[in-house]
Amino acid sequence: MLFSRRWLAEYVELPADADELARRLTFAGFAVEQVKAVDDDFLLDVDVTTNRPDCMNHFGLARELAVLLDRPLKPPAVALREAAERTADAAKVVLQDFAGCPRYLARVIRGVRVGESPAWLQARLESIGQRAINNVVDVANFCLWELGQPMHAFDLAKLAGATVVVRRARVGESLVTLDGQARELSPEMLVIADAERPVALAGVLGGLDSEVTESTTDILLESAHFDRQAVRLTARRLGIHTDASHRFERGADIEACAFAAERAAALIAELAGGTVLAGAVDERGAVRPPARGRLELARLEAFAGAAIPPVDVERWLAGLGFAPRLTGVGEWEVTVPSWRAYDIEARPWIPGSARATSHVAEVYPQDLYEEVMRLFGFDRIPAALPALAGSDGHPNAAATAREKARQRLAACGYAEAINFAFIDPQDDAAYPSLRPGSRPLALENPLSERYSVLRRSLVPGLIDSARFNQRRGAAAVRLFEVGSVFFERAGRGEGELADLPEQPETIALVAGGTVGTPWERRGERAELDLFDLKGTLESLGEAFGVRLEARPAALDGFLDGSAAELVAADGQVVGFFGQVEAEEGYPLFSAELAAAALAPPDCGVDLRVQLPSRFPGIGVDLTLTHALSVPWADIRAAIVALAATGAMEDEAARDLVDFGLKDRYRGPGVPAGAVNTTLYFLYNSRQRSLTQEEVNGRHLALAAELQRRFGWKE
Repeated sequence: MLFSRRWLAEYVELPADADELARRLTFAGFAVEQVKAVDDDFLLDVDVTTNRPDCMNHFGLARELAVLLDRPLKPPAVALREAAERTADAAKVVLQDFAGCPRYLARVIRGVRVGESPAWLQARLESIGQRAINNVVDVANFCLWELGQPMHAFDLAKLAGATVVVRRARVGESLVTLDGQARELSPEMLVIADAERPVALAGVLGGLDSEVTESTTDILLESAHFDRQAVRLTARRLGIHTDASHRFERGADIEACAFAAERAAALIAELAGGTVLAGAVDERGAVRPPARGRLELARLEAFAGAAIPPVDVERWLAGLGFAPRLTGVGEWEVTVPSWRAYDIEARPWIPGSARATSHVAEVYPQDLYEEVMRLFGFDRIPAALPALAGSDGHPNAAATAREKARQRLAACGYAEAINFAFIDPQDDAAYPSLRPGSRPLALENPLSERYSVLRRSLVPGLIDSARFNQRRGAAAVRLFEVGSVFFERAGRGEGELADLPEQPETIALVAGGTVGTPWERRGERAELDLFDLKGTLESLGEAFGVRLEARPAALDGFLDGSAAELVAADGQVVGFFGQVEAEEGYPLFSAELAAAALAPPDCGVDLRVQLPSRFPGIGVDLTLTHALSVPWADIRAAIVALAATGAMEDEAARDLVDFGLKDRYRGPGVPAGAVNTTLYFLYNSRQRSLTQEEVNGRHLALAAELQRRFGWKE
């Protein structure tokens, strides 16, 4: 938002250095993004946050500067001369919707001569990027940027019955606005109407039929206060954004209506030669008393962690309009000014409550602390952690397990991703979930079709993230996410959970691309594949003392023959993994696992360690040619069973301390439909050193049995 330094200087004495002015504003919470010299002026591009509509005008920002610089604030002078005729006799205001319009004030100026604005007024508006139109409209725009109160001028002769009615639009009504567009109105929209039809969108934009033109002689000047939600609804429905709606949506000052109307009426009479009628028609609802609060210096200093002079506290609060009243040593009662009513939060008044001693709302003290601290200077507050009374709570088992999973996956080279909990229905249906046959939960008011259902799996979001990186040239992607998925609740819930979906937590991964190896300095690289992903899942299981078996399965979204289910010890399917079917570059491999399948650290898993033998072990490899449809899980289970049931010699079973999958090969020399699986076996005796001949002899029975059960047969 642009501010003219020259314009600001009309209300407060400013330092000559514009950069110093920008620095002071920035440290007080109004970030100045740019200072630009224009002719004999400086323009300040100030980031005024949405909670500070009081500073979206030059006088409001000057109020802040006056406090920062400890210099007097000079309000704009108003020299208003009124005629004998009363405004109430020339125009009528009917306020039908007090909720949408708590206050409507109107003044009438007769005998104006609409024409070009003087050079000083045009220069003021043009300095901040506003276009000059005519002397009446320019005065309204000038006062908006001076005082922050939006106003609108109607041609009084074009208002049927010289009447203004504030009401909701009726079914079938329309309005041609000042931009020449015909707008279809709906009953929830707040409008300004005359005795016959709508003439303006309340707080948003005027109508073309009642605008001020060169033939206008009498005008009705509107200075009103409109409800934020009512203005926002109309503006959003019609796709309009104006300087007026920008301020009303954020909360204008209801008490500024009268002074702004006097200021504008006096300027119009001065520049357009009109006569201001006596008084104003001021219709308003019940006047809400301003919120009050208490500020205790001891609590403020404990909160800020710094000593703040009480004389400065009182001076700052007074300058900001809080009217502090000393009630004790280092204690003040403050009253929130009308221009901060929407910003300074207050507890609502509740009849019958212990605090309900009056109808005055009570301000949260933290908001008052912030006002003092930002003027004291956040840079002057020491960086120190506050003292927290009490002891740490007991660690949550689920949170501990979640953090352990994150650390293990990070150690495996994966980076954590966080995606939206709602996704496109097509993406949701393209991949499996841990509850086959479940239906996605649709959102009642989605942001768009792309985000219209709650996710049943983390995989679609991770694949989108991986492809985003693929398209931007990432050589490899390894991502994981820990989060909730959503399913319809099975049966009726109890209490507060009755209407909520089930939200189990899952862990998902995606990997693909080419990564470096320990020998990368020699130019060697390795492509990530399905076994890298499977190894990560096994590592994750090992961290929790859980063994997961892989069982081949046909899964939506994954390549046939390259997908599997993860099965827990009790036979329950707790996850899945595989190669993603659709490709946009290098292949991607993804997995998802129910977090509940990973037992927490204190689940009673036997983590006892057996000391290794002091004698050297001997390894033996076995290459078994078998049908491609035979999964590794079946072969592994057979070896375990052979060792447990005595099919192997007792001594051989005892000395077999480890075995596993070493390699799988399909290609030249392997029959179609078959695969060569190379297994490794480690034999180690705890009593003595074994010889190679002994190991070979003991291994023959196992090899023969595996060949008999799984060997390739044409």
